[in-house]
Amino acid sequence: MSKFKKKKSGELPAISTASLPDIVFMLLFFFMVATVMRQNTLMIENNLPQADQVEKLDKKDLVMYIYAGKPSSRYKSSAGTQARIQLNDKFAEVADIAPFVLAERAAKREELLPFLTTALKVDGKTNMGLVGDIKKELREVQALKINYTTRIGAATENR
Repeated sequence: MSKFKKKKSGELPAISTASLPDIVFMLLFFFMVATVMRQNTLMIENNLPQADQVEKLDKKDLVMYIYAGKPSSRYKSSAGTQARIQLNDKFAEVADIAPFVLAERAAKREELLPFLTTALKVDGKTNMGLVGDIKKELREVQALKINYTTRIGAATENR
């Protein structure tokens, strides 16, 4: 008789699941850090015009967004079909722009106020009269740093 036993062939060792919780928490932490939450729900049609000379904004946390365009199909029954202004997650009138800008300024630290930019995300088919009214309201509250958001591409005349 032999003292030593032969290993049985074809048997696989059991897989250790001791490190599985560590891997799950590491993945969870990664996705929590890497995920960017959407700030605003777009309630208007926003097909941005194209431009051939564009610059990227450096600090997006110092930008106030004003959206303008026709309400999307989901909101046409309640908001109508004329071009509207959207501030954050609600429709607004031109008179609501000044309080919106002042509230955004109040939420920022005082040393950041000179760097605060107003970005206009205006649909390409929106009437320029509405854009002029928005700019007039911005002038009244001394929000003179304006950015027009566009898509990258060749600017073409649509006539």
